[in-house]
Amino acid sequence: MLVSPEPTEAMLAEQAEDIPLRVLHEDDTLLIIDKPVGLVVHPGSGNWSGTLLNALLHHGVRFRELPRAGIVHRLDKDTSGLLVVAKTLEAQTDLVRQLQARTVKRHYQALVHGHPGESGEVNAPIGRHPVQRTRMAVVPGGREALTRYRVIERFARATLVECELATGRTHQIRVHMAHIGHPLVGDATYGKARSADPRLDAFSRQALHAWQLGLIHPRTGEPCRWETPLPADFEGLLALLRSTTP
Repeated sequence: MLVSPEPTEAMLAEQAEDIPLRVLHEDDTLLIIDKPVGLVVHPGSGNWSGTLLNALLHHGVRFRELPRAGIVHRLDKDTSGLLVVAKTLEAQTDLVRQLQARTVKRHYQALVHGHPGESGEVNAPIGRHPVQRTRMAVVPGGREALTRYRVIERFARATLVECELATGRTHQIRVHMAHIGHPLVGDATYGKARSADPRLDAFSRQALHAWQLGLIHPRTGEPCRWETPLPADFEGLLALLRSTTP
């Protein structure tokens, strides 16, 4: 009798899985997807299957030949929005260089507690929290991190802002906005435990959406830009804030 060993975590991470992807654009060089809330980008502790990487391995044979299945940047599990994935090694190398050169333009919409100024920037280094190692924090000696923001719409106790990443540190927008006293609504790691508005407290994930992505196409050299609307839960919260008072 042939006995098959139980799959290891590493084996699960390398398996193709039929996970639906919302594809906004695809050509022979790159893939632009709109990542839903709840989808982990890359396998890791506690999430060795059901990830974007597993979905890409099923989406096309070419992704199986690339490091990290062509993934060049990430979004947090509970952040929605746009991601670019390379389909060739040359494109992957080019996109990584663009990220390093800051020619990839990533714009987010975030709902934050309180009322920040009309526009500003947070230029503060980010590294591991000195005590809580699963968290990031603004720390001396951390990696350079720069976030620019501007106000889109104000509510009684919250503000919708657009954030532009000049750098791409882990949890950057979440850490930076919390650092200036305006944490993201629904952020269980860096946000408020409770606020004065139960509508904000009821939102079950960080209110953050990558709505616009711009880059130079690795093959044609042409500037490209994609946009995607807010997901239903985020848009629903904004509609509730517009229509009622706390």
